[in-house]
Amino acid sequence: MNSPPVVEWTEADEARSALWRSENGAPPPRRLVIADDRTKADDAYKLACEGTALLWRGDFHNARQLLTALARRIDRRPRKAPPSDVTQAFHLHRAAQNQRARILGMLLIPLDATYAVPLHRAPDVREACAQAYGPPERPTAQQSTAPERSAETAGDAAPAPVSASAPAPASEVAFVVSLRELLGLIGASEWRKKGVAIPALGGDRIHPHYGVFSPARGEYVDLVAEAPLPSEELAFDIGTGTGVLAAVLARRGVRRIVATDQDPRALACARENTELLGVAGQVEVIEADLFPAGRAPLIVCNPPWVPAKPTSPVEHAVYDPGNRMLHGFLNGLADHLTPGGEGWLILSDFAEHLGLRPHAELLDAFAKAGLTVRDRLDILPRHPRAQDTSDPLHVARAAEVTSLWRLGATT
Repeated sequence: MNSPPVVEWTEADEARSALWRSENGAPPPRRLVIADDRTKADDAYKLACEGTALLWRGDFHNARQLLTALARRIDRRPRKAPPSDVTQAFHLHRAAQNQRARILGMLLIPLDATYAVPLHRAPDVREACAQAYGPPERPTAQQSTAPERSAETAGDAAPAPVSASAPAPASEVAFVVSLRELLGLIGASEWRKKGVAIPALGGDRIHPHYGVFSPARGEYVDLVAEAPLPSEELAFDIGTGTGVLAAVLARRGVRRIVATDQDPRALACARENTELLGVAGQVEVIEADLFPAGRAPLIVCNPPWVPAKPTSPVEHAVYDPGNRMLHGFLNGLADHLTPGGEGWLILSDFAEHLGLRPHAELLDAFAKAGLTVRDRLDILPRHPRAQDTSDPLHVARAAEVTSLWRLGATT
């Protein structure tokens, strides 16, 4: 087993080290300096662009303000007009996103062994961290709460000094994480508590776990709720994620659903959601790479839509290098359908509009897998980005259609 990555720095003329946490797989920074409320935003931006990380030892709210100031500086940089070639525009957009994430990821926050943040005015992030990283090494200790004060930084200036801010001793630092990631963990934890209302479930909510794709964009769910069922006896839900499609099938009257996934987070998430929705008696959630054993009259799959490399855990639900899951599902479908059964492939054509997967390639994949198209149900996007003309990928997003392909085995 590989040793966990470690980040090292010098503080108060002493060598320090802590475990490095990065959900997107970023390596620990090679260069690190201490930053606090006196650090100017321009200086922090220059260091971050040069690849030097800043370990924050000041007021937590000022760290958030500094992160916002860094983002403004990135967004103010001159931009070239997007190329007319949409495929090139997609790759440039992804590269720009990755560069932005790299720079913003250089502002780091310490955590102690209980996942508490030893900084003034820091929120309690222990639950959010435990949901993403697993239980801490020691039982969670009670974190003291400092009194709130109003922010002293305005506009685009650097965070103002806070004289009462007293960082915890360096020896208390057990983990180091980027502030950007930490804020993402907090947001994901809130989404998990609040849940996402699903109209196809009568407004009942799905509660996505960290790293599991949220069904906030529900067009594909509506397609599964409306397509005519070939059978109510048994269905397989391949790559179940939150379990939302399995729950929809259960509510539609399918007596037994076997939902598969190979991500431990997704398996736990799907099991929790089926329990909360009262359909756990109909839905069996099992670990499998694509298909479970046996055959079914209905097999449903909503694979990642874009054949590109994911850069974070949650992106695995959107990006599928080489269309691995798509082709795996299609190539195994005929062997797992009962006679006369149907496979429902729910797929956006966004990749087609980006020039990443020609439409003819998809039809050819059906034929090579021994499948025929019985019907296709389409739905247009409803998300705001489809109307955002400032988006460099607007043309592709506006033309996108999500389809439910009703596939049968060639006889």
